[in-house]
Amino acid sequence: MGLMDNLKAKLEPAKDKVSGLAQQHGHKVAHGLDKAAKVVDDKTRHKYSGTIHTGTGKAKDAMDSLAHKGGGGDANPSDMPAPPPAS
Repeated sequence: MGLMDNLKAKLEPAKDKVSGLAQQHGHKVAHGLDKAAKVVDDKTRHKYSGTIHTGTGKAKDAMDSLAHKGGGGDANPSDMPAPPPAS
């Protein structure tokens, strides 16, 4: 067994725990991201609103994928974010 295999084996329980926590507290994290984004947007006087919005969206998407990764595929489709509008 190589070094990477040992590392992966030791990190597997932590990955499962993080996934579970993301499932339980994802709404709190999303609320915190929105709150932080609003503060930063206000402090920058809305100069970087697009960038802040994009970053917040990517962080929420990452949180959603982390929360649903360990879920065994039983995610409710109504909980999934809507696809972006076609431009």
